Amino acid sequence: MSRAPATTAPVARGWPARTVLGVWARRGELLRFGSVGAIAFVVDLAVFNLMLHGPVDVLAHKPITVRIIAAAVATLVAWVGNRYWTFAARRTRRRGRELLEFGAVNVGGLAISAGCLAVSRYVLGLDSPLADNVAANGVGLVLSTVFRYVMYRTVVFRGVG
Repeated sequence: MSRAPATTAPVARGWPARTVLGVWARRGELLRFGSVGAIAFVVDLAVFNLMLHGPVDVLAHKPITVRIIAAAVATLVAWVGNRYWTFAARRTRRRGRELLEFGAVNVGGLAISAGCLAVSRYVLGLDSPLADNVAANGVGLVLSTVFRYVMYRTVVFRGVG
């Protein structure tokens, strides 16, 4: 008995496959984004810990204020890296508008990170340096990073790529 070659109909790819393929196609951009983010994270972490728990602890009693200051400094680092390296091909000519949008997206990311710290401090009552860092720089960082990448790509840097 001879077997005829099996004919298979094209399988429609679902959203998981499209998502994985999309991420793979943008791997270079994601690596650049991650590198810029890593540098900004080190800056953020250093400013946060120096101001809250280190020798420059004049604001040790105001962890949310410290979180905002650290994020603002790191945002300046991230702006330069993302505009001129990660999304260089997608930036627009409207630098001022991009900067405002970048700032707005970072305020959203900061709200996510500060919210995680606030829940840890004021809801769960955890106030150790470890708890502060897990909340703000662990959980808050992961959630705000996903938010920032999606928003940078779709709202801020939307020039011809």
